[in-house]
Amino acid sequence: MRTKAYESAVIINAALDDEQIESIISRIKDTIVNNGGEIREVENWGRKRLAYMVKKSKIGYYAIFRFNAPSTIVAKLERFYQLDEQILRYLTIALDNDALQHLEQNKLNSISVEAEKTAIAEETATVEKNEIDSEESGK
Repeated sequence: MRTKAYESAVIINAALDDEQIESIISRIKDTIVNNGGEIREVENWGRKRLAYMVKKSKIGYYAIFRFNAPSTIVAKLERFYQLDEQILRYLTIALDNDALQHLEQNKLNSISVEAEKTAIAEETATVEKNEIDSEESGK
């Protein structure tokens, strides 16, 4: 069966404990894998303030799942979302090639930015250490 790339955004009730939220996230992962999907990436955005109240909640925990799966998974996954009372909102979309390229480009950009920050931090630490060493030797 042919698989497609999907992205599923879920808002979970933020009033839950971290363990309960992680349990819901792992159940979502299990649902994807058990129905023939392969998880590519999971982004946990954490607790965010909602623009308006959703099911009497002002804050939600955002999780984004990117996965490859057969098209039959969407109905099963959304059924799972509907039955779980702690999931406030959800949206599952199929990703086209342009979206996948954009995601890969963003990932590469964020990796290069992190590498640049690390290099600057190491260089700063080296300069500070050299300044301290030269001050101590000058005493």
